[in-house]
This record gives sequence, structure tokens and C-alpha cells, in this order.
Amino acid sequence: MRLLTTLAAAGLISTALAYPNAMSKRQALTSSKTGTSGGFYYSFWTDGGDVTYTNGDAGEYSVTWSAGSGNFVAGKGWQTGSARAITYSSDYKPDGNSYLTAYGWTKSPLIEYYVVESYGTYNPGSGGTKVGSVDSDDGTYDIFTATRENAPSIDGTQTFTQFWSVRTSKRTSGTVTMANHFDAWAGLGMELGTHDYQIFAVEGYHSSGSAKVTVS
Repeated sequence: MRLLTTLAAAGLISTALAYPNAMSKRQALTSSKTGTSGGFYYSFWTDGGDVTYTNGDAGEYSVTWSAGSGNFVAGKGWQTGSARAITYSSDYKPDGNSYLTAYGWTKSPLIEYYVVESYGTYNPGSGGTKVGSVDSDDGTYDIFTATRENAPSIDGTQTFTQFWSVRTSKRTSGTVTMANHFDAWAGLGMELGTHDYQIFAVEGYHSSGSAKVTVS
């Protein structure tokens, strides 16, 4: 047994030395971290609950979470947001409050924004004020605004505004044309600032589930 264990360990070490990027790329994360993987920027934020995020090849990632997950947002995308078209596919299996969403931030003003493609048991627009709608990518999205007070942000604990587009017919694959949402928001007086990161994400809040997502 000792010899087999030693040989196995040696094999793992040699594999890690030969393929360091592959080993690190698939490292499971359980605490907040940002970085690059497979040519994409990734962001994993958690308030410390039971959630695991794993980077895969290129735009792939997976996330699993349990009832003790608290709040988390995890995904892959770009370090600087833009009016790009985001194509995605997913195997999204939430149980409870969760969103499958394009997600990002701007500064000056500090805005957290969502284009929600699917969700679990709770429609996130329920907590905001409906201000309009937009037709995009073969569907209709209701538009909401909300204010978060003394909440976590990219600039620490702040009070800031959220912009939401929530698709009325859920889907788990397709293309999100961000320009259509940005234009619709601007037409309603909802002005974004200077773009920070932009990802296609899974968010969960005191729920459980799993997701495997590919972004391009």
C-alpha cells in the first residue's frame, strides 16, 4: 500500500509539473477570488456559505451550492464590460432563490446590473420598481430599478442602484445582446457609468443547486 501510495503521489506531482495550467484551472474555490482562466476573466464572490466554484476550459465553469450557501455570485466573462453580445449555454438546476444572468458593475455612478435569463423560485424583479420593458433576442424583458443600502459592492459597503432586465420566458441557453438593454435603460433615464467587470453568472441566495455554464 505504501509503495502504491508513493507511486500515485509521484504521478500526481509529475502531472502537476507537466500540466500546471490544467491543474490550477480546475481548482475548486470556496472563498472569494477573481482572476483569469482559459482566456476569460472570472469573479467568484461569496459571503462565506457552502458554495464551490470551479473553472473549466475556456469559458466553462461550474458551481454547486447547498442550503447553507448564503449569498454568492460566480461566473466568467470580461474584466471590462461593454455592449457586447454574450452567448451562453448551461445546465442550470436551482432549488430556491437563484438567478442565471448577465451581470456587471459600473462606477461613477456605482451601478450593479443584471440581465436575467432564468431564475429559481423568486422573480428578482419583485423587489424593485418596474419602469418599462424591452424586446430582445426573441423575448421580452421587464425592466426594474432598485436601491441597495449599505450593501457589498466593488467599492466596499455602499448604497447604490441596481438595474434589472428580467426575461419573461425563462431560458438556459442563447445570446444576450447587451446593447439592446443598455439602450433601453438609457431611454428610461437609467444611465450607466464607467464599466468595470462583466460576467455571465449564477447567483444564489440561501438556496441550493448546481450549474455548469459555458460563456463565449
